[in-house]
Amino acid sequence: MNDTEYLAKANILTTPELADALDFFSLPGTLLGVKAITGNKKIAGWAWTVRYVPVDPDNPGSVGDYIDQVKPGDVVVIDNAGRLDCTVWGGILSQVAAAKGIAGTIIHGVSRDTDEAINSHYPIYACGNYMRTGKDRVQVAAVAGAVNICGVLVNQGDLMVADIDGAVVIGKKHIAQVIERALEMKAIEEQIVHDALAGMSISDARKKHNYHLLQRNPSL
Repeated sequence: MNDTEYLAKANILTTPELADALDFFSLPGTLLGVKAITGNKKIAGWAWTVRYVPVDPDNPGSVGDYIDQVKPGDVVVIDNAGRLDCTVWGGILSQVAAAKGIAGTIIHGVSRDTDEAINSHYPIYACGNYMRTGKDRVQVAAVAGAVNICGVLVNQGDLMVADIDGAVVIGKKHIAQVIERALEMKAIEEQIVHDALAGMSISDARKKHNYHLLQRNPSL
């Protein structure tokens, strides 16, 4: 499959399904603490990474001009070291990103101007929302490089998926195997539900399809 096909497959998978597949390969990728801020619109796309650092009073930098470089369909992934005392995403960015067709934003930190994002139908996933600006408190240190999101490494171009249950990242080298395994496990769980609704006990349905072994990789 090519990138477009993988993205289409990711769009039919949930974050729990992808998290189970990550577990099967003993891979990191679940972003603890990141949750839906502007509703539960699912997003899937390629990471466009931004790293913030505390502001340098002798050489203050930008807080958000990078948005001009982000392509439609990408997911903006922001590392603000999990700071909760100042934001790195607000109403201007939400409105511009929505107009550009950017898929959404994932933040290791907080956002603000939540109503403006909601009114723009723009999905944000973050550790929370807070009104205090990041101007004169943080600045962009680097874009399109490696970032630390909730203790998980995210690289430019990794696959990001987020829904009502949270957010996950799948590294570029592992996309094929994780997507394929997630689809296999999804099909098995659908069979378990089918058998249970047809009258089989949950216990027997799970045993029939080896439910308790789904996340165990015999080769690891």
